[in-house]
Amino acid sequence: MSEKENFIKLVNDNYTFKGESILLGGAILKNENLPGVFVNLPLKTMNRHGLIAGATGTGKTKTLQLIAEGLSSKSVPILMMDIKSDLSGIAKPGETNDKIIERHTKIGTPHTVAGFPVEFLTISNEKGSRLRATVSEFGPVLFSKMLELNDTQSGLVAMIFKYCDDKKLPLLDLKDFKKLLQYVSDEGKKEIESEYGKISTSSTGTILRKVIELEQQNADLFFGETSFEVEDLLKIDSEGKGIISMIRLTDIQNKPKLFSTFLLCLLVEIYNVYPEEGDLDQPKLVIFIDEAHLLFKEASKALLEQIETIIKLIRSKGVGIFFCTQNPTDIPESVLSQLGMKVQHALRVFTANDRKDLKLIAANYPESEFYKIEELLTSLGIGEAAVTVLNEKGNPTPLCATLLCAPASRMDVLSDQEIDEIVGKSKLTEKYNQVIDRESAYEILNSKLNSENNEQEVEKETDSSSVKKVQEKSTVEKVLTSTTARQVGRTVARELTRGLLGVLGIGGSTRRKKSSGWF
Repeated sequence: MSEKENFIKLVNDNYTFKGESILLGGAILKNENLPGVFVNLPLKTMNRHGLIAGATGTGKTKTLQLIAEGLSSKSVPILMMDIKSDLSGIAKPGETNDKIIERHTKIGTPHTVAGFPVEFLTISNEKGSRLRATVSEFGPVLFSKMLELNDTQSGLVAMIFKYCDDKKLPLLDLKDFKKLLQYVSDEGKKEIESEYGKISTSSTGTILRKVIELEQQNADLFFGETSFEVEDLLKIDSEGKGIISMIRLTDIQNKPKLFSTFLLCLLVEIYNVYPEEGDLDQPKLVIFIDEAHLLFKEASKALLEQIETIIKLIRSKGVGIFFCTQNPTDIPESVLSQLGMKVQHALRVFTANDRKDLKLIAANYPESEFYKIEELLTSLGIGEAAVTVLNEKGNPTPLCATLLCAPASRMDVLSDQEIDEIVGKSKLTEKYNQVIDRESAYEILNSKLNSENNEQEVEKETDSSSVKKVQEKSTVEKVLTSTTARQVGRTVARELTRGLLGVLGIGGSTRRKKSSGWF
């Protein structure tokens, strides 16, 4: 059997599956396309996560689009992070041109066009249904990790959460949390220290600065109500297609902390809410994270550990996560080792560090008798990729160079008018875009402090009045007991007596008058 025949048999044996699968493209051997030798992705193992990587312009975003289309057509809901605003076209049918026809002839399958159901979501000022979560839903541990706090500061955060629980103070947004920080370090310090222990003013100051730093990345738009219900990600449209929930994130590329915080909160919520599923015939939900380096950029060690733990555990909920990035080295090793599917587009090698990275990346793929992996990874054309997936038994398939299918949907962005039309018809927009600012910790504490201040003012006025009376009495007493006062009093008394005696006709002698010294 020739090398080509051996290769075809290898591909057919390892990329043909019993259960449902998605067609990725056709196999390539030594720059030769092999029509009808298909490379498929099994749905059964898509909860084992995956990686789509490649240099700018090599076609990785279109690969992400292709896989999302395949999942949606198989009734699998999708959550997609649209960082660069170049994925919205999936909502509208694409076009077939000569280049696409030529590509699909080489693959051995016709090209069809179709649009897919999309819900636009946002955590910022982009158009779409608003995603929010309350501070309470984060919990003290995750909130502390997000702020990169030490053990002492984390303990103070835990105490604040406990105080809010005990006193029935809703902790909804960052405004509430900042008010609590100010309260425990000032007016409420004595009360709280008597019940919960000593409070470090320096710790509260540090935490407050961390919160303000988060606010500067517009995190106040994310924290609050109405909280997003992750069950709303599991929707199927009337035609049986999985709805693609697309979070538009174009205005937070320079806010990596907000992005990583939001995503971790979402993953934790999904993990907490969704029931255990084990290995299903197809995933319950697949999450695509484009520009995945933003998730790990500037994330603290504690936050990274939390993300890694969630990624390990969430697959038991029937949820798969696919990272899309320029270089696999953007992904921490502990996460990379968990990614069962790898679609590697061409790598560009310009420097000595690039060559080192190439060797490391090549080592992550199964050894192949048909390819020199380092050479393959640098010679792939646009829309070509080196592929390995997990088969239905959970084993890696052999490495296969693949000419990828073209997406069925539009390979361009939607217009503002088209986005407005989709957002306007969304039931989620009606549900989540109403701003709610109900009475919470901020308002309750302000009311309490105002009430206490008013009581103190009344007490001060009462005390002031009493003091004034005492002062007035004291003044009269001082006046009456002074020598001058006694003299004045006697003089007034004598004058009154003289006048009275005169009225009665009883007066003293002239001598007495003269001797008295009154005249």
